[in-house]
Amino acid sequence: MYCTSVDRRTIVKSFKSFPLLGWIILAIVLGILTGPVMPAWLGGAFMTYNSIFSGFLGFIVPLIILGLVMPAIAELGKGAGKWLGITAMIAYGSTILAGMLAYFVSRWLFTPSLAGAGLDVIGDDSESGFSPYLTVVATAGDSATEIVLPPVIGVMSALVLAFILGICLAALHSKVLFRAAVEFRTIIEIVIRRMIVPALPLFIFGIFMDLSASGSAVTVVTKFLLVALVSFGLTFVVLLAQYSVAGGMAGVNPLKALWNMRDAYFTALGTSSSAATIPVTLASTKKNGVSDSIAGFVVPLCATIHLSGSMVKITCFSFAVLLLTGGESSFGAYLPFILMLGVMMIAAPGVPGGAIAAAAGLLTQMLGFGEAEVGLMFAAYIALDSFGTATNVTGDGAIAMIMNKLTRGNLGAQAQDPADAKVEVGEGRETPSHAPAR
Repeated sequence: MYCTSVDRRTIVKSFKSFPLLGWIILAIVLGILTGPVMPAWLGGAFMTYNSIFSGFLGFIVPLIILGLVMPAIAELGKGAGKWLGITAMIAYGSTILAGMLAYFVSRWLFTPSLAGAGLDVIGDDSESGFSPYLTVVATAGDSATEIVLPPVIGVMSALVLAFILGICLAALHSKVLFRAAVEFRTIIEIVIRRMIVPALPLFIFGIFMDLSASGSAVTVVTKFLLVALVSFGLTFVVLLAQYSVAGGMAGVNPLKALWNMRDAYFTALGTSSSAATIPVTLASTKKNGVSDSIAGFVVPLCATIHLSGSMVKITCFSFAVLLLTGGESSFGAYLPFILMLGVMMIAAPGVPGGAIAAAAGLLTQMLGFGEAEVGLMFAAYIALDSFGTATNVTGDGAIAMIMNKLTRGNLGAQAQDPADAKVEVGEGRETPSHAPAR
């Protein structure tokens, strides 16, 4: 019995439509099950793939930072008007406060159970018995099987350069240079969407296969279940705090205002996209007495720059990884990461796993994460992606209520509607200045 061309197309279509979360879960389960029985030669092949992917990720991360942050800052600068600046500062402050709350709660709840878990050598090939046949490294070593792939620019250098170029682009008002920056971002988003994200399941499979062979997989999964529950609960605490402030300023019941946003929350759970949820978020926001002009300005803008739910997830899981591996977790050492992560969340691309891909450079540069730790962060983030997105879009309604109070429901002519900010790309086509989906 042979498959017809129609059958093959159906199979390929079903294969492509299988959600990323499903592939990640499948990769984790298969990695844990096959790790103890995996032959050393085959395990070495998977570890070679992980080494190549990790080396490529180290090479592309600075370019991701430059390609995403530079046009994002330029776009904020081009939107002249004090209300855009005030909205951006409120969104950034909300995101940073959410990260700080997640840090202190994680430190309080996770330290007794996760600190000293004996995973200081997480991802060490000597523990599992699997060794890659070929390794990709940033700097040359003594091994004959190494391929040296240094990044074009360092992570922090890329971040500083992105700030400088973004500010200058906003000041120059050059359409040609701005278009070049937007098209460079498009290239970076294609790399993330077409190369990094599809390669993640096999990379995560290799991570958990290695952990399982070394006997650490069960410990990691068990500990991360606690972290997942805490981060999920914290998203509701963040929403309650946001609506308590917004309700107090607007003179409305915070719980009633939060309940009015329920359609946006559950729509985001299903779509995992801030962009797809914007129409529902607009309608829900208006139920709280926000004027049409304020809702139409704040909701599309905050869908891009307000990611308190994503901040909670990344903070909780990165702090847990630091505890599991014995890394530096003091507040003084972690605060700069939160501040920089808030900037990266503003520029994160609108693809599944895009936010954690944008944050990967900070995880390696500022927290000292290696290949295994970054793989765990990817898996954990994608597993809770929809809940983070739901928190992000619901929190946008609270910022809209605050702005409605500050502006008395009328922006005047001082702000530019983010939905109108478009840059021509190619001939006869337009693309939004920044994809708001997360």
